[in-house]
Amino acid sequence: MLLYARWPAAISRLTVDHIEETNGAVRIRVGAVPVELPAPVAELALQQVAIRRSNAVLGRTDARWLFPGGQPGCPISALAMGERLRKLGIRLVEARSTALFQLATELPAAVLARTLGIDITAAVKWQRAAAGDWGTYAADVSQRLTRQN
Repeated sequence: MLLYARWPAAISRLTVDHIEETNGAVRIRVGAVPVELPAPVAELALQQVAIRRSNAVLGRTDARWLFPGGQPGCPISALAMGERLRKLGIRLVEARSTALFQLATELPAAVLARTLGIDITAAVKWQRAAAGDWGTYAADVSQRLTRQN
């Protein structure tokens, strides 16, 4: 939620297949393109994959849901996920807006839309609101790739 501006409904539908670990990097797929998670969040994501448990008393299964719910084979409800986040002090609308605003300052609208799985029109609106300077985005990415090789 705080990193990639996902609503509780989208978070609750994540499966273990949305998390991938390759060559020590942990990525999450929330849109068309997997995004690398920063170290502390990556560790938490891998822990959740390993220890996820359903709250269902009967019919426990090894569900693929990252956040299993109270009914066997079902994910946690969006309402329950939102409540968990609120108990942690996360104000849902403000947190999502802040995340989108920050990402819009760093990424072109097309990349933002593809990465987060949001509509391009919404991404353009966020980019305009944030007045992000992404004119040097391609050069920055190119320099990062050159340094890695």
